[in-house]
Amino acid sequence: MEKKVSYENFTFEEFISEEKIQYVVKDVAERIEKDSKDENPIFIGVLNGSFRFLNDLFANFTMDCEVEFIKLKSYESTGSTGEITELIGLRESLEGRTVVVVEDIIDTGLTITKVINDVLAMNPKKVKIATMVPKPDIYNGALIPDYVGMEVPPEFIIGYGLDIDGLGRNLNSVYKKIDSVSLEHSKKKGMLNIVLFGPPGCGKGTQSAILMEKYDLVHISTGDVFRGLDPDSELAKLAKSYADKGNLVPDNITIKILQSEVKKYPNAKGVIYDGFPRTSAQAEALDVFLKSKGGAVSCMLELEVEEEELRSRLKGRAMGSGRPDDADPAVIQNRIDVYNSQTAPVAAFYKIQGKHKSVNGIGSIEQVSERLFHNLEEVVA
Repeated sequence: MEKKVSYENFTFEEFISEEKIQYVVKDVAERIEKDSKDENPIFIGVLNGSFRFLNDLFANFTMDCEVEFIKLKSYESTGSTGEITELIGLRESLEGRTVVVVEDIIDTGLTITKVINDVLAMNPKKVKIATMVPKPDIYNGALIPDYVGMEVPPEFIIGYGLDIDGLGRNLNSVYKKIDSVSLEHSKKKGMLNIVLFGPPGCGKGTQSAILMEKYDLVHISTGDVFRGLDPDSELAKLAKSYADKGNLVPDNITIKILQSEVKKYPNAKGVIYDGFPRTSAQAEALDVFLKSKGGAVSCMLELEVEEEELRSRLKGRAMGSGRPDDADPAVIQNRIDVYNSQTAPVAAFYKIQGKHKSVNGIGSIEQVSERLFHNLEEVVA
């Protein structure tokens, strides 16, 4: 049953469940810990909203660390005042320290810009930004958060530390403000959105083409999208700036690029997301984006093939394709290992939602296709 709460004559519906929040927070904590190594970071929480997020980050953080809280205020009821007061409350010296600034929400960017400028003036070794729910559609700042929980559309939200005139912070889920228009929109059936996963050599490309034809779907591959970006576009330049340094493109940039691609097909009956999302943060962002359009991920189909069979298929494919990455056993194994490590948290994310479906990828093309169709029967009904 849909959950709703009311404050200040506004009605809010549950937007992000407590279960999803805790899953995402654990992922953020693990990423921060992996990057921190033995640096004993100091976390700076921006009050009042960040206290829930920061508390749960600590519950999932196993390394030594310290914490400080600062106070800023830029909100008045359901809108931002646009004015940032002086940063107060910081007691510890930050000189030479690794600092993680923790914000509950980043919308216009005024607050986080003020905080980061003041922190940088204290000569830290480095500064990272962690936020639970950024709003990229209305963000005006130049700073890119290093750790993102989940992106949300430009709607007023409360719960999990976020408030309306001080109320609602104690809610364990995140709720968004709704009106009669959005209520009516939520009743409409969304598109068929299929997340298709499978290790290299599983036949995913072949099955994508069959699913596209049968269900009249658009096929979106993350790799194809990156390669097909206009090199003069801002997104392409931003993505290239990371790739040129040998770094992975951050989740928030990847989801922006994907959003731009999806918007090219406003009348599509559905989409096959090939190899996306690759992280739980990307999965959360995809959920939020689709929900803002009145839709949702219909299911995740994971083609499962034993590793020995995958290696055999890739070697056979190399004879016809000439691809060196299909011929080198070490490269093949690395690709399989990378897939397994990337897919595990994403599969768990959709299992929690009851949307993950394992499909046996062994057999003829027709046999595998029939299994996929069978798993989609309930979804397309």
